[in-house]
Amino acid sequence: MLPLFKDSLAGKVALVTGAGSGIGKATAKLFSYAGARVGVLTRSADEVEQTCLEIRRASGEALGLAIDISDSDAMAKGIRSLEDIWGSLDIVVANAGINGLWAPLEDIGERDWAQVMDINLKGTFLTVKHAAPLLKRNGGAIVIVASVNGTRIFSNAGASAYATSKAGQLAFARMMALELAKHRVRVNTVCPGAIDTSIDDNTERKGLEKVREPVVFPEGRIPLTDGKPGTAEQVAELIWFLSSDLASHITGAEVFIDGAESLLQG
Repeated sequence: MLPLFKDSLAGKVALVTGAGSGIGKATAKLFSYAGARVGVLTRSADEVEQTCLEIRRASGEALGLAIDISDSDAMAKGIRSLEDIWGSLDIVVANAGINGLWAPLEDIGERDWAQVMDINLKGTFLTVKHAAPLLKRNGGAIVIVASVNGTRIFSNAGASAYATSKAGQLAFARMMALELAKHRVRVNTVCPGAIDTSIDDNTERKGLEKVREPVVFPEGRIPLTDGKPGTAEQVAELIWFLSSDLASHITGAEVFIDGAESLLQG
């Protein structure tokens, strides 16, 4: 990792949701390298344990929280535990999310829709809601991880639930940026494009050929890299910047990290 990051978050306490893999895990590890004590939150106890182990092996401090982010009581208890152990909370990264079912409208059931909204949108709401009282004490930073889908890209057939949840996150972040500004809490949104993570593992696709439009894009799905996806570490570095003092006057912003993919496919 670059020397720029070392000790840049020293003395800070951070919470990263969805920290068991992908962008969340890369962010938790980078924050630890930067000197922060990190609350590692995800549903899988095994993933929590593994991320915490990797942080501790690198001489960092981590608190494992195996929690369903759509469970309000569990989220409140988990965030209180950060205060009980470390006394404060300075940075929150609301990253946890799923792709869910991608299908034509008539094939999406209420449960399919609700699952995506519960995790992606309600989970973000609960994360910020329960963290806000701690952040208000001394100011801080919130970064919400949305997507190019639902914000710039609408050509991914069948992704209506996912795109709606991501558009909702963006609107919520803007509302919170204004509401929390007087408390010196900054709220920004990161919108990744194609990133080399395991999120596709929780994507179910059904009947998309019925709704996919016959559009042919220029060669190279991601112009900047001739089709090669970005990395979780690249997104983590952007999240670090927005969480750091280098971004002290940035709030209510959306930053797209997609190698111009959304400009091509929107």
